[in-house]
Amino acid sequence: MGAGAPPAPLGFSLGLLLLLGLARAGGAYKPVIVVHGLFDSPADFQHLLGFINETHPGTNVTVVDLFDHSESLRPLWLQVEGFRRAIAPIMANAADGVHLLCYSQGGLICRALLCTMPEHNVDTFISLSAPQMGQYGDTVYLKWLFPQHVKTNIYRICYTQLGQDVSICNYWNDPHHRDLYLNSSSFLALLNDERLHPNASAWKRNLLRIQNMVLIGGPDDGVITPWQSR
Repeated sequence: MGAGAPPAPLGFSLGLLLLLGLARAGGAYKPVIVVHGLFDSPADFQHLLGFINETHPGTNVTVVDLFDHSESLRPLWLQVEGFRRAIAPIMANAADGVHLLCYSQGGLICRALLCTMPEHNVDTFISLSAPQMGQYGDTVYLKWLFPQHVKTNIYRICYTQLGQDVSICNYWNDPHHRDLYLNSSSFLALLNDERLHPNASAWKRNLLRIQNMVLIGGPDDGVITPWQSR
């Protein structure tokens, strides 16, 4: 999920992340692809772009302009396919590989991309405040989207065919209705290999093509609940 402009932990950790992930390759920095979170757009990442350009001049940075704002509520598999088409040419033109920097809901999209792209050339995957193990908690977004529901009964919407057409429901992980989650989740349960599916081995093999993975989260996020999901 997102919160407009990326939160303070992003800027606080970015210097370390860049040192870990944006190493030189053949005298030049590898391209960076940024995937935004829920309700965000490329405009929310101007400070990030400025920071990267200041600390690593000449780096080719692309904040993918897809599924912005309310469009980020579209089903996640649909978004994964759209982002795949957008970033494939960038990867094809980067002989030494690329880095993925993915924020909040975008972190799940990027992990699905890595799993489903057998020939990707991602060197480092950086996931910032992403609900990799799902979301279960009341937030301002949930109260706006589901004003008549609280976290204890949102499953009644999310674990339906209609609910799975909303991105948030694709990773709603209610620990009190585990069977419903496993049987109904069309995205997270598959991505986490919590439900048997024929692509599990291939997805694992594809994900392991990366060289580095950095997962960032903290208790002060205020959106992803529980924060350990990241």
